[in-house]
Amino acid sequence: MSDEKQPKRPTHDIFVVREGKDKSHWTKIGAAWTNEDGQGLTLLFDALPVSGRAVLRVVKERDEQTANAGGQR
Repeated sequence: MSDEKQPKRPTHDIFVVREGKDKSHWTKIGAAWTNEDGQGLTLLFDALPVSGRAVLRVVKERDEQTANAGGQR
């Protein structure tokens, strides 16, 4: 798939989530785009988790993202 067919902005963010004693720790590790046919996603990782769980979340508007302290959801 060529880059021209992908939207300019990702449709999803990829996070690794590690459970802590009091709260979960979310770290953004990549982005994802919905495929043109709507049947899957193309994933681009900046890092690969060695533990925890990977979570895909729909990208929210910038104002909503900055309102979340430390990127936690």
